[in-house]
Amino acid sequence: MSKTVTNNNTAPVHDEPPSFWQRYQAPILLTIVGGAIDTIGFITLFGFFTAHVTGNLVLAGSGLVKGEDGLWIKLASVPLFIITVVIIKIYIDKSRKQKLVLSHLFLAEALFLTAFMIAGLSFQPFTEAGDITVAITGGLGLTALAIRNTASKTVIKHMSPTVLMTGNTTQLGIGMSDYIANRSADNAKKLGHSAALVISFVIGALLGAVLYVNLSYWAVGLFVIPVLYLSLLARNPEFLQHIS
Repeated sequence: MSKTVTNNNTAPVHDEPPSFWQRYQAPILLTIVGGAIDTIGFITLFGFFTAHVTGNLVLAGSGLVKGEDGLWIKLASVPLFIITVVIIKIYIDKSRKQKLVLSHLFLAEALFLTAFMIAGLSFQPFTEAGDITVAITGGLGLTALAIRNTASKTVIKHMSPTVLMTGNTTQLGIGMSDYIANRSADNAKKLGHSAALVISFVIGALLGAVLYVNLSYWAVGLFVIPVLYLSLLARNPEFLQHIS
């Protein structure tokens, strides 16, 4: 949103509107992190999804048919996710410092991602899909992204989801169709937004895989940094205006 500044000697001057990066840095960074953490968890924890929690139900069904281990961990991911959402929603509703809520949620996500990294470093190599170490490590990563999902549905509910790519990919297809039919600036903006999120998730997934191969679970620490950065930015009223 542009602001009008009045000068005694000149006519009103309009500030420049926020740049693409100012407006979309949060969803892009968060989507990259989501893609990376989901990939690292899937690679190392026998197909456990930290972000796409309903995918764990599909894998649990597949594991049941094939007689694979770790079924209980994938099933337990759903109630853990729901419990985390309930706790975070209560915190959001009861917080007396609403302007700092988003900053605190990003900080909580960063802390759980750090715990996810420490657990991975401590317990690896994972050898049994049903081992408690897999449950602990996966649960910490899942909790981090459950906090993110809750923030996306409440505090920053106008921002597109940053870990649920099926909806964003669908929106990308719709955006392409709308832009082909009507090449307006508004349709171009919507198409660019959807494309940025889908591309960011792909980049995050590839980065997560490559960095894990080279750095093991230390790679997670690199993705904690942007979340901490956003936690600091979320204390700025101007940033909160852009992200909403």
